[in-house]
Amino acid sequence: MTSETLNGIITYAPESREQLMDYAFEHSKILVAVNAEKILHATDESRKIINRNLGYPDGIGAVWALQKKGHKSAVKIPGCELWLDMIAKHYQSKSFYLVGAKQEVIEATVNQLTSEFAGINICNFRNGYIKTEQEELDLIEDIKKHQPDVIFVAMGSPKQEELMERIQKQHQAVYQGLGGSFDVYTGNVKRAPEWWVKNNMEWAYRLINQPSRIKRQIHLVKFFLNLKLGKY
Repeated sequence: MTSETLNGIITYAPESREQLMDYAFEHSKILVAVNAEKILHATDESRKIINRNLGYPDGIGAVWALQKKGHKSAVKIPGCELWLDMIAKHYQSKSFYLVGAKQEVIEATVNQLTSEFAGINICNFRNGYIKTEQEELDLIEDIKKHQPDVIFVAMGSPKQEELMERIQKQHQAVYQGLGGSFDVYTGNVKRAPEWWVKNNMEWAYRLINQPSRIKRQIHLVKFFLNLKLGKY
């Protein structure tokens, strides 16, 4: 699988979700979503975190940047869909550990997964409110005890990536940072309807429903201008 550097961020250019998932399992990778905002606002620290791991095109901006660099077959892979694809493909043979969100949300997520994927092996789970060093150490010990194949961490960037890296030093597995995906999966947060998603207009749907996002969208205009000028 090829990759490209976008404003200092190494971003892989998968041609399919299958290719990305297979690569992650083959190399025991931490999957990190890359989108226009992360490319535009990249810092030395954020670059290091993504470049140590497997950055993939979660947003259409990242895809366009990859395609402009010659990766014409690169596809957008939304993280809020990828983790469910991973479960659908491997739930009969792999074990999973979930970390993140509020207690009621993580419980609802586990219940829904258990209902949707009969026989899924969820080793254990806990909410995302890790307040002390001891709580983190206890989490790592529990993960080492259960030896899951896949670990999902939904806490937002860069907190989730930093935690996954610390855990990975103690236990090799496939990891994916999920942000607010548990909330989306359980219906606590509504995602854009299918038409908006298929036409790469999720950003517009969010702006219509949350006008306060206008400042973030203005930054995206800068990203696309930079892309047009070949700055990435």
